[in-house]
Amino acid sequence: MIRIGSGHDTHRLVEGRPLILGGIPISHSKGLYGHSDADVVLHALTDALLGAMGLGDIGDHFPDTDPQWKNANSQLFLADTLSKLQRAGGRLLNLDVTLFAQEPKLGPVKGVIRENLAKLLNLDPRLVNVKAKTGEKVGHIGRGEAIGCHVVVLIEQDAPNSE
Repeated sequence: MIRIGSGHDTHRLVEGRPLILGGIPISHSKGLYGHSDADVVLHALTDALLGAMGLGDIGDHFPDTDPQWKNANSQLFLADTLSKLQRAGGRLLNLDVTLFAQEPKLGPVKGVIRENLAKLLNLDPRLVNVKAKTGEKVGHIGRGEAIGCHVVVLIEQDAPNSE
């Protein structure tokens, strides 16, 4: 069975936090605010995978009310979700990532993010696409107040997951 999943995440940019996107530290004067490391790429990817499996969303599995996830590395969320997919006899076929940020400029780091996602997912990099869009100075992203990400995944799975 082929299934599609879609995930989205947005976090505010604040002083005093590191900026991590797709598991990669990005040089910038601000980072993303959140309970965990606030990596919008890995959060949106985790959400997309959970959605494709019919398992709800990231908040169902890793709630921001749980102190164990305070400042957690979002790679943990992704690894746990990939484990669920494998246990269900599934595999990730490809993904398409769109980052939305006015600042910093992400064009120079798209390839690094793509390579890291391929490594984290054990995929050929040709099956991972990363795009970056600005907010055209409109709204919270366009004013440089936040960064957002949207991810679409295609999975193959023996049967819908019942976890």
